[in-house]
Parts: sequence; C-alpha cells; structure tokens
Amino acid sequence: MTNWFISDLHLDASSSGEQQVLLDFLARIKGRAEALYILGDFFEYWVGDDVIGTTHAAVFQPVMAQLRQVSDSGVRLYFMHGNRDFLVGEEFAAITGCQLLPGQAVIDLYGVPTLLLHGDTLCTDDVEYQQVRKVLRSPQWRRQFLALPVEERIRQAEQMRAQSRAAAEGRVEEMILDVSQQAVEETLRQTGVLRMIHGHTHRPATHDFQLDGQPAQRLVLGDWHADRGSFLRIDATGVALEF
Repeated sequence: MTNWFISDLHLDASSSGEQQVLLDFLARIKGRAEALYILGDFFEYWVGDDVIGTTHAAVFQPVMAQLRQVSDSGVRLYFMHGNRDFLVGEEFAAITGCQLLPGQAVIDLYGVPTLLLHGDTLCTDDVEYQQVRKVLRSPQWRRQFLALPVEERIRQAEQMRAQSRAAAEGRVEEMILDVSQQAVEETLRQTGVLRMIHGHTHRPATHDFQLDGQPAQRLVLGDWHADRGSFLRIDATGVALEF
C-alpha cells in the first residue's frame, strides 16, 4: 500500500481549481492507500474550528466531506499544522477523520525512520519570521485571538497575509525563504534519523547529502496550483515526487 504526502495547498475561497485537483486526487486514493499525510498550509488561513458550519467555511465543505470518505475507506489521515493553518483543531479532525500530528513526527516508512515537519522551523535565516512565529504560537496569543469575533479574526488574518506578502518582496530569496542546511542537519541529529520530509518552501526536490559520514536525504513537497497538485508517493518499491 502507498503512503502519500502533500502540503501547501493554501485553500481559500478563490482556489476552486486547487480544490478540484484535490477532490480528484482524494477520489483516486480512496480505499487504495495506506495513509495520507497533510504537512501544513492546507488552508491559506484558518481562524478557528468554530467557523465550521458557517458561511465562512462553506466553500470547504466538499473537501472536508471527501476527506471523511477517504478516512472511512480505511486510509489513515494525518494533519500537521503549517504556518497558516495552525488553528485547525480537534473539531476539524473529528469531522474529517484526521489525526492531528505534533510539529515534528518520526514515522517508519518501510524500515526507514523518517522525520515529518512543515518546514518553516528550518528557515532560521529569516529571524523576523521566527520571532513572529514564536508570538503566534504562544498560548496567550491563541487565547486572545480565539476570543475575538469571527469577522475580526478573518480581518486580522487577511491583514497578516498581506503583510507577509509585502515583507517577502525584495528579500534575498535564496538566503531568507529557503531552509538553512545547518538547521536541517541539527534537526536530524536531534531526532536521530537520516531522512526528513517537509513542505513550506514551495521548492519540490530531493536533496541527498552526507551527515556525519552517513547518507541523508531531504524530500521537499511542492505547492499546488489551479491545474495541478504536488505529491510525494512512498511505497515498498521506492519514492516518487510528482509536481
């Protein structure tokens, strides 16, 4: 059976093309896969599970229903938070049949221990982002934000998205927006594995390198577009990255 990995769909009200690509993919793997791992930024933003059932989340109902069907077909679903949808919670998980994963998770893939993570924590050269991330992930910020009315949360999420895009303009892309190799190696050492899978950077690729004299590997997932998705497939025969 096949294990599938996806990330960085950035679904919102305007992403009808991406949603259709996703629905077609989910229909294809329903009952035909071992597991599907969603490694963050599934949504462009998510302001709390209390939007489920409201007009704000109505556009995502077909996707949530299809996820449930995939789960009911026997495919195990796992959801890891990204930097844009870290407020996805237990209600979403219960409705879709997903299991929420921590920020880092080590799984065994056909005898190869593999670290899963979204990937933003590896971008340590972007000091400003890491500082903002620390604030947004704090319990205090979470409580204060979720106490706001839904409309205000959406307004702030839109504002933060615009600020994020503006901040990225003019930066040295290779240095700031990609991962730090030092952070990659330190993270692998800390978790005691030699392979990782992540998204976030929108740069799908397979990176092979040496870590302390041993072969190591970093598999990077791509982002999605209106006419195509990005998938990593791993089964007993090997690894295939499609984008």
